[in-house]
Amino acid sequence: MPSKAAERLPGALLDAIAQHGDIRSFPAHAILINEGDTTDSLYILLAGRLKVYVSSDDGRDMVLAEIAPGEYLGELSLDHEKRSASVQAIEPCTCCVVQGAQLREFLGEHPDFALHLTHKLIRTVRRLTEQVKSLALQDVYHRMVRLLTELSDPAGDERVLRHKLTQQDIADRIGSSREMVNRVMKDLIAGGHVSLRDGRHVIHGKLPSAW
Repeated sequence: MPSKAAERLPGALLDAIAQHGDIRSFPAHAILINEGDTTDSLYILLAGRLKVYVSSDDGRDMVLAEIAPGEYLGELSLDHEKRSASVQAIEPCTCCVVQGAQLREFLGEHPDFALHLTHKLIRTVRRLTEQVKSLALQDVYHRMVRLLTELSDPAGDERVLRHKLTQQDIADRIGSSREMVNRVMKDLIAGGHVSLRDGRHVIHGKLPSAW
């Protein structure tokens, strides 16, 4: 997986593009973008966390990505098509919102931003390809192992998740049901492979190769 640092705008570029946008704050759970919208703004996250997700007709969600400060989203609207995904604040957020016209002007004046955007789109395609591959070829257990590994940091012989995740959060990220995640998690906890510490999951050693 590519480093999250690669997704963040360098300080000089962030300062430059911020001059073309408006600073807006959003409360936790606020919807910034709805799938199917025709808006064309770019959102640069300055503080907080956002999630990008798609929804089915029966109300099930699939989380595609989580956005951290310094990262941006909404660039796909450059083709003037409808928004392909929704964006929601996981916690209170502050964003610099750049309207489409200003974004296109900025792209023309700053080829370094165009290059950063190109690399970001390449990484997005690679990440989504891995997600599709995982959904098609891996079972729920292996998708859970992949997610827990990606969202955690090493701490000695353990790995600690960076943020609290509910079982529904996990289910939404791996394309499974909360009930199935509950079954797998119960077995991992019973086997001493995973525990909860201050509300965050902790992985002890290497997770089993199969469930």
